[in-house]
Amino acid sequence: MALDGIVIANIRQELEQTLLGGRLYKIAQPETDELLFTIKTPKQQYRLVISANASLPLIYLSEENKPSPMTAPNFCMLLRKHLNNGRIISITQPGLERILDFEIEHLNDLGDLCRKHLIAEFMGKHSNIIFCDDKQNILDSIKHISSQTSSVREVLPGRTYFIPQTMHKKNPLQTNDAEFAEAVFTKPMPLSKAVYTGYTGISPVVAEEICYEASVSSEKPANCLEENEQLHLYHIFSDCMEQVKSGQFAPNIFYENGEPKEFSAIPMAMYADCTPFDSISALLRSFYSEKDKFTRIRQKSSDLRRIVSTALERSYKKLDIQEKQLKDTEKREKFRVYGELINTYGYNIPEGAKSFTALNYYTNEEISIPLDPMLTPSENAVKYFNRYNKLKRTFEADSKLIEETKAETQHLESIATALDIAVNEEDLVELKEELIQAGYIHRKGKGGKKEKVTSKPFHYISSDGFDMYVGKNNFQNDELTFKFANGNDWWFHAKKMPGSHVIVRTGGKELPDRTFEEAASLAAYYSKGRDQDKVEIDYVIKKEVKKPASAKPGFVVYYTNYSMMASTDISAIKQAD
Repeated sequence: MALDGIVIANIRQELEQTLLGGRLYKIAQPETDELLFTIKTPKQQYRLVISANASLPLIYLSEENKPSPMTAPNFCMLLRKHLNNGRIISITQPGLERILDFEIEHLNDLGDLCRKHLIAEFMGKHSNIIFCDDKQNILDSIKHISSQTSSVREVLPGRTYFIPQTMHKKNPLQTNDAEFAEAVFTKPMPLSKAVYTGYTGISPVVAEEICYEASVSSEKPANCLEENEQLHLYHIFSDCMEQVKSGQFAPNIFYENGEPKEFSAIPMAMYADCTPFDSISALLRSFYSEKDKFTRIRQKSSDLRRIVSTALERSYKKLDIQEKQLKDTEKREKFRVYGELINTYGYNIPEGAKSFTALNYYTNEEISIPLDPMLTPSENAVKYFNRYNKLKRTFEADSKLIEETKAETQHLESIATALDIAVNEEDLVELKEELIQAGYIHRKGKGGKKEKVTSKPFHYISSDGFDMYVGKNNFQNDELTFKFANGNDWWFHAKKMPGSHVIVRTGGKELPDRTFEEAASLAAYYSKGRDQDKVEIDYVIKKEVKKPASAKPGFVVYYTNYSMMASTDISAIKQAD
């Protein structure tokens, strides 16, 4: 989710507590749309990052420095000229807008005390950082917006700064019950949408949370609420805004199976388990760095995904053609029976007959057999036997090809599943090697040198203290099952679908039911069915698992097993360091 007005209010509070009275020691512009300030206060030194990136506008206190270009951009030079050694005297947020106004006091060239404003707007593609004088005249901005770009507001040196009122939203910090009813309950749209389109600074997630706490469906039309529902919703909304006004923030992130999904500066009761953070800056650093990690892996795996997807599509088409050909061979037995019956009753067939009726001694039913009048009964029988033998050979060949194609398809599907669970670049190295060995990628270089593999299986600890290991790909699955696991360890795998092998080390002890359930959940999540609520899992003592000769990586067989339905939610399972 993007920054909303409540998160900005939390940031304003944090910056006011840490930076107020601090002096701008260094000003840098590491990116075309990003500023990095080094601010010294009596207590310590801070780094403040302000980004006006169209896709990811951000502001947070950073612990890391960033390299800057050798020649500073003009906007950075202007800020240095006016604001170097300037003191931050106020940080304000107009209403609940996604805007922060830094008022900075400094000495001009004549030694007179002056004040300037650095205004950061976090509004998606309209994000900007604007430098103004004390009369709100724009001196410059990190992005110049002309009348050709926007008909609402020009952001150019010499223009007067103002906040555009394009959405006609109301200030949630200054609302009352009558205004709330008019802004929300008159709209024929889903309730949550009516809330966040009626008030500034309210994100869809916060609107969903307000509806959840009011026990009213967010999908219910806003103009169809009962009077008691309207009253309860307004009270929840008012309580939320009171928390914002009083600075009672609770930064937290909702994780879904290890991946950050949402964050907020207020509690999110609609999610079962959220991770709290001490500061909003720490939250933003964690959320976007982890989010970036997942995004970067998806980008880096795109080439492998394309190769697997193309090969799978080809394999599906080939399998479809082969199954149609196999279906055509189903009539082969009919031709064999025709030939046998002609040989049995051929003496009764008159010359030049086009068909004859005979008793099928396999079914005790009479059937009509077509004949070629130009051939003798014996020649008609040979003709049918030839057709039978041809279809029989086709059936045997197609059956073998279908078996091979299915194995190839299952192998590719397992690689596609492994790509979905890859969490770092090291995981992709092993998957690429598997595709090379399978012949889908040609190894580069004359020597055909393999890349070094450093990826390791996932390691979890059950609630009862048992070690649980999850293979990230087929090579690791084979390694875990046939080299790492002991004979009396337990083995888990999703039933009839690609997925990871899960090994639970027993250490000679009997596993509690809770550990069985947690291991099954790991096998369910790290499978093709991870998007389902529950997946059927097979589990068996490891010594019952066998690998057929010449089987593809990760492919195993077992003949005695137990099965259970397992949840794909693994958020409560502890991952080892």
